[in-house]
Amino acid sequence: MLLELTRWLQQLESTFALFNYITFRSILAALTALFLSLWMGPAVIRKLAQFKGGQPIRTDGPQSHFSKAGTPTMGGALILMTVLLSVMLWGDLRNRYVWLVMAVMLAFGVIGWYDDWIKIVKRDPNGLKSRWKYLLQSVFGLAAGIFLWKTADVAAATTFYIPLFKSVALPLAGLSFIAIAYFWIVGFSNAVNLTDGLDGLAIMPTVLVACALAVFAYASGNAVFSNYLQIPQVPGAGELTIICAAIAGAGLGFLWFNTYPAMVFMGDIGALSLGAVLGTIAVIVRQELVLVVMGGVFVVETLSVMIQVASFKLTGKRVFRMAPIHHHFELKGWPEPRVIVRFWIISVILVLVGLATLKVR
Repeated sequence: MLLELTRWLQQLESTFALFNYITFRSILAALTALFLSLWMGPAVIRKLAQFKGGQPIRTDGPQSHFSKAGTPTMGGALILMTVLLSVMLWGDLRNRYVWLVMAVMLAFGVIGWYDDWIKIVKRDPNGLKSRWKYLLQSVFGLAAGIFLWKTADVAAATTFYIPLFKSVALPLAGLSFIAIAYFWIVGFSNAVNLTDGLDGLAIMPTVLVACALAVFAYASGNAVFSNYLQIPQVPGAGELTIICAAIAGAGLGFLWFNTYPAMVFMGDIGALSLGAVLGTIAVIVRQELVLVVMGGVFVVETLSVMIQVASFKLTGKRVFRMAPIHHHFELKGWPEPRVIVRFWIISVILVLVGLATLKVR
C-alpha cells in the first residue's frame, strides 16, 4: 500500500527510492508489527478476558499449570492482525507469494479460531474434532501446494534440494511436489501447536526461525546472492522477507505479554497459522529440510507425541512421563522457566546450524 505511494513520490523526491529496498522495508515491517502489538496488546487482552473462560488446563498435567486456569487465550489474533497490517503497509501487493502466504495464514487462523471458540465459548475442552480439523487443514494445505505447482515459472521452484550437497537436486512431478508442500504446511502447523504448551515456549522459536527464513527468502529472490551461495533462485521470493520480518516483530510484541507468567496464551488461532506460514515459506524458497533442522524443537515435540502414542498402543507403556516432551521435563522437576529458556537456547543453536548451510555446500 505505502510502497505504491512511495513509488509515485520518488518521481518528485529521489529519497523515496529507499523504499524500493526489501531490507529497508523489512526493518519497517518488523518495527511496525512490534509497536502495533505493544500498543494493541492490552486492549486485545481485555477483550479476550470478557469471554470469562481461558485456555482449558489438562487435569493430568503438571500441578503448577492449575494456576493458569482462566488466563485469556486466542492471543494469536493479535499476531495475525499486526502481521497483516504490517505486510499490507510495506509489502509489494503485486507479488503472488505475498498473497498466498497471507491467505494460508488467515485460512489456518480461521481453523484455529473456531477450535478455540468451541473450547472457550461452548466450554468443550476437546475443541474442534480432530478429523474435521485435519480435513480443513488438508484442504487448505493441498490448495496451497496446487497453487505453487500451477504458478511455478522456473524449474528451481519445483525442485527438491538437499542441504550440504550443491549438486543434488531432485525435480519433482506434480503429485510429489504437492505432497511435500502439503506435509510441510500441515505438519508444521500442528508441530507449532503441540509446542505451544508453556509460556513463550512456541513464539520465540517461531521468531528465530522466521528471521532465518527471511535470510533464505532474500537470498533466493536475489540473482546475485542465490548464484554466489548456490541456492535455488526463485524470482519474487525476496518479498517474503517482509512477511518474515513482520512475524518476528509481531512475535516479540506478543512475547511481551506471553512471557512467564503469561498474561495471555496464543491459542490455536496463532499456533496453527504461524506453523503453516513457516511451512509455506520454506516450500517456496525450497528449504524444506533446512526448516526441519531450524525448527528442530517443533519436530522433537511432535515426535515425542507420536512415540508416546505408538508405545502405549503397542506395549501399554509410556516412554515419557507426559507428552509433548516439555511436560516430561516439568514432571521431572524442572521449573517452567528453565524448560522454556533451555528450549530457546536449543532453537538458537539449530537456527545457526540451518544458516550455516548457506555456505557449507
